[in-house]
Amino acid sequence: MTADWLVCANCAGRVSEGRCSVCRAQLARLRAERGPWAVLSSPGALVALLLTLAAVALLVTRPA
Repeated sequence: MTADWLVCANCAGRVSEGRCSVCRAQLARLRAERGPWAVLSSPGALVALLLTLAAVALLVTRPA
């Protein structure tokens, strides 16, 4: 979940911009809830990870 579409009731700005202390607190809470594996939730990140793993596997299995 991203905070791009969330609007702060305190400052009426986007929460992702972190204009006020309420926005920044909400951003911190959202980041804590997502955890360290949230980066892999996007399809592009998963494709990049799979391509990297495939490249490493090819390099490791390649004869010297």
